[in-house]
Amino acid sequence: MNPTQNKPIIGITLGDINGIGPELIIKTLADARITEFCTPVIFGSNKIINFYRKTLEENNLNIINIREWHKLSPRQVNLFHCWEEDVSVTPGQLNETGGKYAVLSLTNAAQALRENKIHGLVTAPFHKKNVQHADFPYTGHTPYLKALFEARDVLMLMVADNMRVGLLTEHVPLAEVSKLVTKENIHSKLRILKESLKKDFGIDKPRIAVLGLNPHAGDDGLVGQEDETIIRPAIVEARKNDLLVYGPHSADAFFARGNHERFDAVLAMYHDQGLIPFKSLARGEGVNFTAGLSGIRTSPDHGTAMDIAGKGKADESSFREAIFTCIDIYNQRMGYAEARRNPMRKVAAQVVANAVDEKIEDE
Repeated sequence: MNPTQNKPIIGITLGDINGIGPELIIKTLADARITEFCTPVIFGSNKIINFYRKTLEENNLNIINIREWHKLSPRQVNLFHCWEEDVSVTPGQLNETGGKYAVLSLTNAAQALRENKIHGLVTAPFHKKNVQHADFPYTGHTPYLKALFEARDVLMLMVADNMRVGLLTEHVPLAEVSKLVTKENIHSKLRILKESLKKDFGIDKPRIAVLGLNPHAGDDGLVGQEDETIIRPAIVEARKNDLLVYGPHSADAFFARGNHERFDAVLAMYHDQGLIPFKSLARGEGVNFTAGLSGIRTSPDHGTAMDIAGKGKADESSFREAIFTCIDIYNQRMGYAEARRNPMRKVAAQVVANAVDEKIEDE
């Protein structure tokens, strides 16, 4: 990478080539102003992009095709070729071809992230059903990236202007959730969440709310035991380890009363407990961020939308927000690293954090 390059280089995967991913990319990157903030690199094939460009009435997307990193153009949208063969594109159809090339785009982009050829990664959606095979035994982006980066644990963190919601468990059957609600898992996710809020979002002393598992957070053990025997003791131990953690809160009333706005993040116990209120209440467009990785990865908060693929109806708002969130986190990490190198900046930041903390305690 060019050492004089100030803008981050952001890699972008195609997702399922039969889904809305390519359309989202074209619509987002057609606005040339985005190159003022980053250098985008699409991982895929120009033939796929051109196929979808023909389905759109208007787009001003200009692309430079590259096969070698030293030819990267910092002022343009770049397309890094991952394959040369002609591929049959069938919008709206869930088939083996869509999964195969979604994985090929992802693995090339993720390797570039791992090798620091790009500064961040934004992934377009693919379908879990057609990507799994012997060479890709993963249920989605998150477990693959966790394995590639050899991360001990990661956290699916949904991010919007007014809320951040992390998930203790992700894409697992509801019948299996309670087995994964353990003190160890709660502590691991809370540690990742705290460090991410500090490093990636600039919150020095984050306040985190933890939701209960059962209705009314167990009603003191009357409606399930997990809240009293596992979640509450885990929160007590976390507070002893200098985490500002509160709960367990009854999930049904927590979001309805706007309590999420009193905290820097919320840890939900399972997928729908966190994502239903997030997608209902988040101001602006939601973004999925994988916290706990050494690399930065974001994605839009929706799926492949096969029913509208190839029809020009896809809304690119969440995808655009995913790119800018990726840029923001990169810039925040650079500032965090600089503060750690510069003791005077650290002292100044701590003074501000202490003042904020005193105000919170007064309230």
